[in-house]
Amino acid sequence: MSASTHLFAGVPVSNLDASIDWYSRFFGRPPDSRVGNDILEIDQQAWLFIEPNALLAGAGRITLAVAGLDALLERLAVQRIEHQPIETYSNGVRHVSVPDPDGNAFAFAEPPDPTSASPRSAGPGA
Repeated sequence: MSASTHLFAGVPVSNLDASIDWYSRFFGRPPDSRVGNDILEIDQQAWLFIEPNALLAGAGRITLAVAGLDALLERLAVQRIEHQPIETYSNGVRHVSVPDPDGNAFAFAEPPDPTSASPRSAGPGA
């Protein structure tokens, strides 16, 4: 397989107007373009499109790796966007799900701080 250079991910929603409002609050800005679907640029090579499709609404699953998870969740709380409890995996990754109004599962995963010692990296007697 050749190397991927860009990501386009779609999320099926039941109500486009309500979803545009939610995703605008989620990302902190309105869609970047409207070309049949509403498109948000997540990163320089990653885009999310919001696709009206009531039959598939709620079936989306997307996880974004982030830094500064706590600050991000505080910003979402100000925007009245709720999240599920934060989980910390055995490898130190902190993970939280943020479902949209249709139940599409957005999640954030924050890797552990590489400067902090984990139980696996701690030497003998540590």
